[in-house]
Amino acid sequence: MKKLSIAVSAVAIAAALLPALASAQNIAIVNGKAVPKARFESFMTQITKQGGQERTPELEQQVRDEIVLREIFVQEAERRGLQRDPEFRAQMEVARQSLLIRELFNNYQKTSPVSDDDLKAEYEQIKSANSGSEYRARHILVEKEDEAKAIIAQLKGGASFAELAKANSKDPGSAPNGGDLDWASPGNYVPEFSQAMTKLTKGQFTDAPVKSQFGYHVILLEDTRSASFPSFEEVKPQLAQRAQQQKLAKYRDDLKTKARTDYKFGAQ
Repeated sequence: MKKLSIAVSAVAIAAALLPALASAQNIAIVNGKAVPKARFESFMTQITKQGGQERTPELEQQVRDEIVLREIFVQEAERRGLQRDPEFRAQMEVARQSLLIRELFNNYQKTSPVSDDDLKAEYEQIKSANSGSEYRARHILVEKEDEAKAIIAQLKGGASFAELAKANSKDPGSAPNGGDLDWASPGNYVPEFSQAMTKLTKGQFTDAPVKSQFGYHVILLEDTRSASFPSFEEVKPQLAQRAQQQKLAKYRDDLKTKARTDYKFGAQ
């Protein structure tokens, strides 16, 4: 009898605890249907991580309100049978595919990370391509060769390169700064420009117009220096992002290539 009494008491305690446990797992009951706390947490994660918002008591209250309102509206839509509408079903299928595709690519990135060795190899390749010298130059860009020749004549007469650039250059990026292009490697410019620039000595300007696809340039070389390059740790985040994007693009292309289909994709 004593054992039976204990068992009955345990059942009674469990029954008494069930409403509390259910309440802990749900944020509300709407027309007899529970709104699970897991839905609230999932919504919060999307807002705080993807939306970049800070989790605050005010935001939590707004999200709870939104989730309960959604449940009310969804129940009414289902009561009216809108979920059986063919157009709704088609839209749901598109949404289902979008979510699955997103999860597929997220899963691939998690399970196939880019290694540090790959990133370091990419870093050394980029560093090698950007080694050498950097040049600080000014230029004046005009449309016609005669304009460039006239500017060169003024420079030979002692005119200020910076002032002539401000008054005459068609390059909106450098003209306000007196034609200053800041420090850059020759590879940053079109070949005609870089070839003419690298032949100059410090303080010298081109004695003939330099033609490129943009017009005619007059170039002044202000200085040169050994190329500086950021450390691996400084550029690692950018390298990782680019490598992950490239790896994901290859994964997508591989899936497309391996698929057996009679469909012919358009040129991409």
